[in-house]
Amino acid sequence: QVQLAESGGDSVQVGGSLTLSCAVSGSSSTYNCMGWFRQTPGKQREGVATLYSGGDSTYYADSVKGRFTISRDISKNILYLQMDSLKPEDTAMYYCAVSDVGERYCGSVVGASIPLLGVWGQGTQVTVSS
Repeated sequence: QVQLAESGGDSVQVGGSLTLSCAVSGSSSTYNCMGWFRQTPGKQREGVATLYSGGDSTYYADSVKGRFTISRDISKNILYLQMDSLKPEDTAMYYCAVSDVGERYCGSVVGASIPLLGVWGQGTQVTVSS
């Protein structure tokens, strides 16, 4: 059984940086789509960035493109989200998820509130203040 555990959330100033980590335990070889999502109270969860392991293709929401970087350490089975130039609107609970959807679907969930069936973590809070 696959389990995900996020860490790295914190309170930072505008323009600061954070690195979120998602430790993946269990057999996850079938989950080619990995990603980060965020949610604020009263809003639907949206896709921030995804990575499709078939070719390590990456996809980003327009709102984070150029500021966030998704990556993974295969040897440690950890998914990362490097967040730079943080803005107040980046404040949210961030979740990581893995899924066995195809690449096209994996890329389509960023910048949208498209459901992704798979395994989810419990979330880590990011707060950006001015």
